[in-house]
Amino acid sequence: MISSAHELVVDTLGPCRVDSPLSARIAARSASPHAVSEDDRVLYDLALSHAAARGLPAAELPGFEPSVARRKIYFDPAKTRAGIVTCGGLCPGLNNVIRGLVQQLTNQYGVHSVIGFRNGYQGFIASYGHSVVELTPELVQGIEDRGGTILGTSRGQQDPEEVVDCLERMNVNILFVIGGDGSMRGAIKIAQAARERGLKIAVIGVPKTIDNDIPLIDHSFGFQTAIDEAARFLQAAHTEALSAPNGVGLVKLMGREAGFIACYAALASGDADYVLIPEVPFQLDGDDGFLAHVRRRIAERGRVVIVLAEGAGQEHVPEPSRGLDASGNLKFHDIGTFIKERLIADFAAAGVPLNIRYFDPSYAIRSVPANSFDSVHCLRLAHGAVHAGMSGRTATVVGRYHGRLVNVPMSLIVSDRKKVDQGSDLWQSVLEVTDQPSRIGRCLPEAALA
Repeated sequence: MISSAHELVVDTLGPCRVDSPLSARIAARSASPHAVSEDDRVLYDLALSHAAARGLPAAELPGFEPSVARRKIYFDPAKTRAGIVTCGGLCPGLNNVIRGLVQQLTNQYGVHSVIGFRNGYQGFIASYGHSVVELTPELVQGIEDRGGTILGTSRGQQDPEEVVDCLERMNVNILFVIGGDGSMRGAIKIAQAARERGLKIAVIGVPKTIDNDIPLIDHSFGFQTAIDEAARFLQAAHTEALSAPNGVGLVKLMGREAGFIACYAALASGDADYVLIPEVPFQLDGDDGFLAHVRRRIAERGRVVIVLAEGAGQEHVPEPSRGLDASGNLKFHDIGTFIKERLIADFAAAGVPLNIRYFDPSYAIRSVPANSFDSVHCLRLAHGAVHAGMSGRTATVVGRYHGRLVNVPMSLIVSDRKKVDQGSDLWQSVLEVTDQPSRIGRCLPEAALA
């Protein structure tokens, strides 16, 4: 929860004294309910009521800085060199962001040199031997039609001092990092290392997570595409379940700690009977448990479709040690295979025939090109990121908050995760569409369900 305006202040490299190439266009804009100027603030949720209760003046209301073009900028475009890197797992829209950054930097601001670092943060470290690529509007033309990233990616952190060494050697003034929370933590360290050396290097993030669990942001790029693709797999699972007696279609979707994709895909398809997400614990065994509930529904309807987020029900898998992945995240058990095996065993023990089809489309979804909505979203994020970078902002990310494009300090982005609220209309809609009980099992502590 944001409690003061200071928490939303974005770091800058210094005062903006260079006339922006976009200043004439900015001056020609007229005020409207849909325009935010550089001096405006986008108020944080409940800021008015909280401030009124504390007697704060309007100037002290917590508000986001808009990510818009400014009349004065920090970097002289003719002397500026920008770098772009993509990190972490694949997500629809990575190439769209790259293309948007390159086109905005070169065509609108007149930056003459934009370079791409290959294979994530490894691309800055000499020992890996990855070459850089000069990114031009001609080179990036049409890349939005491909999934993945033309720059390659990798997981895991690298020494921020070595990254800054590389940026300094190559005279990079602005670094655009496209990645998830682990990548943003690395970007914070890079910005700090540059600052400690007295280097004027701006580090701007375009936050990426297909799970849509970034706090303070309406939705992350690639999320809308993921919903579209996931809904198609749910429809396929429904078809398979209908085509055999006692058919069960089980679909595991992305969602380590947040079940947004599972929820939205279930609503989009309308075919799900159960949606299991990390935020809502469930009982597996016993008369009130999930397995028994599925058997009863099969008896009633003849088929069942189950949507399972990858982070759901991890407490039911018996393995004690999981370790960490290259990004420092806890390795999760394959809950999809586990639930499949438990369903098979449970039906066999009850002497009930079962035809189960298991779908795990995670990598297929991550690697597709962005849909039209996400393509537009990626482009506008790229524009906002370039505006922020050219104006000397640093250690900040660009995202949409209540429909407005804003700059958010990186430290806030990595401080928490957005999750599905069990009291929200989203989760209530899921319960209404699936007709699943709000609690599966009676042994769950009240605190876990609050």
